[in-house]
Amino acid sequence: MPAGAEQDHPHHALSLFASRLSRHSFGDDDLRVLEAALSAGADVPALLATRSAARRLLQDRAPEAFSAAPLDHGRTLATADFFARAFALVGDVQSCLAMRYEALLLRDAKYSHDHHLQVSREEWLTFAKDSLDNGFYTIASKAFACAAAHIHRSHPGQLDSTNSIDKDKIDDIIGLQNLAKSLSAQHSVQTQSAEYMTRRASGVHDKYNSQPGKPKLPGSSMFRLGIKTRNIKKLLRSRERNLGDI
Repeated sequence: MPAGAEQDHPHHALSLFASRLSRHSFGDDDLRVLEAALSAGADVPALLATRSAARRLLQDRAPEAFSAAPLDHGRTLATADFFARAFALVGDVQSCLAMRYEALLLRDAKYSHDHHLQVSREEWLTFAKDSLDNGFYTIASKAFACAAAHIHRSHPGQLDSTNSIDKDKIDDIIGLQNLAKSLSAQHSVQTQSAEYMTRRASGVHDKYNSQPGKPKLPGSSMFRLGIKTRNIKKLLRSRERNLGDI
């Protein structure tokens, strides 16, 4: 294959995948087309560029797919499952977890009495732990709550009669839920602190460089200010890691 044709191959494969998405074709064959596009390319930069382009494509097309009217519950579940797997292929963890979460919520609400589609406690736990491991603490907390609710529903109004194994499981889930809540709160504080320091550093820079007649902030001062901001961010990240080790 000529060099030019080889370089165009990822683009053509991705264009084919985009064309299939526009027809609302969401199946295993389409995922194989995406896999082919992601594996094509002459070098690592080309592969990374294709992966980035595929990620943007999926982020654009997913809302369109769900807004295409009207979708019944079964079609919605199939669409969510397709995009969850597609986002996993392109390495978009956040979007993948979002698709999985929407599918779990729909199944829990509409198929609680369907033996094949009802959400098990294990599924909620797996999803909750995946969310926790990837730093999505708020969603993890909600998922742990859903997992615990499954145990309570199996013994409605009779929590005292549950066996010791179920009580231990509930305690474990509640412990993980509390950890997720704690990390969520800490993450929020850290984010706000980092944003404040960034704004403050930017404000100092603008103040010294925008006032007429004032000398620009010396390079050494900017360097020290940058180190101070970086060290604060490192401290915040260290605190988060320490919480994760609890």
